Amino acid sequence: MDEHYWDDKYHTRDRLWSGEPNGVLVVEAADLTPGQALDLGCGEGADARWLAARGWLVTAVDISRVALERAAAVAGGEGVSWTHGDLTVFPPPAGAFDLVSAIYFPLPRAATRALDSLLAAVAPGGTLLVATHNLDTSHREHMDPAFDPDDYYWPHQIAAALDGTWKVEVDEIRPRVSATPPAGGHIEDIVLKARKGAWAATRAGH
Repeated sequence: MDEHYWDDKYHTRDRLWSGEPNGVLVVEAADLTPGQALDLGCGEGADARWLAARGWLVTAVDISRVALERAAAVAGGEGVSWTHGDLTVFPPPAGAFDLVSAIYFPLPRAATRALDSLLAAVAPGGTLLVATHNLDTSHREHMDPAFDPDDYYWPHQIAAALDGTWKVEVDEIRPRVSATPPAGGHIEDIVLKARKGAWAATRAGH
């Protein structure tokens, strides 16, 4: 699932996603105080535009240049920096983001530093939001054959990696908020929301 894979996937349709922000983001980020946000796997940009419209300054990252070109062509991206990147190769700056959103973002376990980079990007007092498909439901039969679930981190594994500087606010399986995409069997989300303690930077310095 590298850059070529995603570029090819986007080329199969004029628009791959709905154009609406993910329901998990809307539910979990609506009450957060705007600041700097990192949107990993931004796709065609709906989440980033939703955040920007609410006052966030967004760094929207995707491995696919095709997706980023589409995202940048849609109105409503003021306050968004569309960025081509791969978390497994170029980690984001540490402690820079008040919100790190990784919704349906495949984080490979083979890239051992990727998880560390994800967690380190959250600023003290900031929020990490992760959501994946629940593959114990009927979505499993609709999975891309190229996708092996064991190759990627899942929310419970990310939660297990959090140390005492974090407070887990949400860790649950819930019905999907947004409408299920055509030909998709995704009916439940696994959601992890955690806040990094404001004192984390002080602790890290000792």
